[in-house]
Amino acid sequence: MCGRFALTLPVDRLRELFGFRQLPNLTERWNIAPTQAVLAVRQEPDGPAAFPARWGLIPSWSKDPSIGAKLINARAETVREKPSFKTAFQRRRCLIPADSFYEWKTLHGIKQPYRIRFEDDGPFAFAGLWERWLGADGSDVDTCSIVTTDANEILSPLHHRMPVILDSNGFQTWLTGPQNDAADLMRPYQGPRRLTYYPISRKLNDVRNDDASVWEEAPLPMEPEPAAQPKKLADDQLSLF
Repeated sequence: MCGRFALTLPVDRLRELFGFRQLPNLTERWNIAPTQAVLAVRQEPDGPAAFPARWGLIPSWSKDPSIGAKLINARAETVREKPSFKTAFQRRRCLIPADSFYEWKTLHGIKQPYRIRFEDDGPFAFAGLWERWLGADGSDVDTCSIVTTDANEILSPLHHRMPVILDSNGFQTWLTGPQNDAADLMRPYQGPRRLTYYPISRKLNDVRNDDASVWEEAPLPMEPEPAAQPKKLADDQLSLF
């Protein structure tokens, strides 16, 4: 799955990679969480366009916007059939830029976060879906979800799922290609770049911590020392008389 990620790179570098002409007002984000606004890229008649979207897809037919908090991820295996996602997959695919994402693993009863990135520290894109939901006040709300698949051999020790990661040669196919071609991209990452990860500060667990300190490498939780056993008394010590 994907429950947190980061985007800290300059907008000019993102424009160069994704080809959008706008100049979004971006700030460095180390701890992007569900229901927050994220940068996304979709295809428009004059080319790729950057736009803000709330992370957590709200289907256009939904009466309750709170459903978005449950739809931050879309499973690749069911995205073409599930009512919440199938229309978005057919018509509204998007790219969600990132430069890191996070996963947790329980060690000795403690949930330890890890930062996952490419060895070159460069940007990449999650395969995303977007929808436009009409609010009760008549306002339009653009929302999005990140597509997930089975973990590859590098990430499987952390978790059995991972986001679908696209290299630049797959961007246009995902945005505008036929459905079958887009579906072929929804697989564990096996591209030319290499993913890596390391344990980081548990400050990441609090979404209010949104600065570079969450990337600090942290020691792994230690196995607790076994409880001391009471000394066994000799038989002559058990007698009161």
